[in-house]
Amino acid sequence: MAGAGISTPSGIPDFRSPGSGLYSNLEQYNIPYPEAIFELAYFFINPKPFFTLAKELYPGNYRPNYAHYFLRLLHDKGLLLRLYTQNIDGLERAAGIPPHRLVEAHGTFATASCTVCRRNFPGEDFRGDVMADRVPRCPVCTGVVKPDIVFFGEELPQRFLLHVADFPMADLLFVIGTSLEVEPFASLARAVRGSVPRVLINRDLVGPFAWQQRPRDVAQLGDVVSGVRALVELLGWSRELQALVQKEKEELDAKSK
Repeated sequence: MAGAGISTPSGIPDFRSPGSGLYSNLEQYNIPYPEAIFELAYFFINPKPFFTLAKELYPGNYRPNYAHYFLRLLHDKGLLLRLYTQNIDGLERAAGIPPHRLVEAHGTFATASCTVCRRNFPGEDFRGDVMADRVPRCPVCTGVVKPDIVFFGEELPQRFLLHVADFPMADLLFVIGTSLEVEPFASLARAVRGSVPRVLINRDLVGPFAWQQRPRDVAQLGDVVSGVRALVELLGWSRELQALVQKEKEELDAKSK
């Protein structure tokens, strides 16, 4: 399970940190209150603020960091059953974790849907519009096209239901960089069997790690990347992960030229 804290080292602000979080810095978008930017009723009246934010968060603007590549290495070693992420930045995909291993619980920019005729499109089709500060329009019915980000009151993606099978199967749960405040995502931390170790790598003690601890819980508090690095050293994977990070960096450098 991953939250915004895994992406802040890549330069993306989280939502809830006082002063530095996205919600604290939304005055520039001229909206009545911060959460309005993710409310459908407001979006239909004025989609501009959302697309201004989308331009900032669109995949390609930021790069995965050491923590993302740790999760990629788990996949490469055949150890990753699934990665459940709250993040909409696409950095898990950018790190090379295949979509079938991902549950993007709060949606993704990788796909988009017309709000009128409901046709589906690849998100990349509308990148040009978003970057040029244009509201994307459906080529068929001219309705506003919205990236498949979950707004308040919308249902989570169908893939979220995979948790019913995944969590009882898991034999280890990592919880990395999340406040565990937003439901139903937060409840997943309690969905693994009682005998399964849960490892929290986070700035603070949160959720059941704070108020309903289990005997096999482990908490590594502080900077997320430092916590992941300490774990990688204990596993003896430091050299391997560093090589992966370097290889991926060179590939991204080549792509951006």
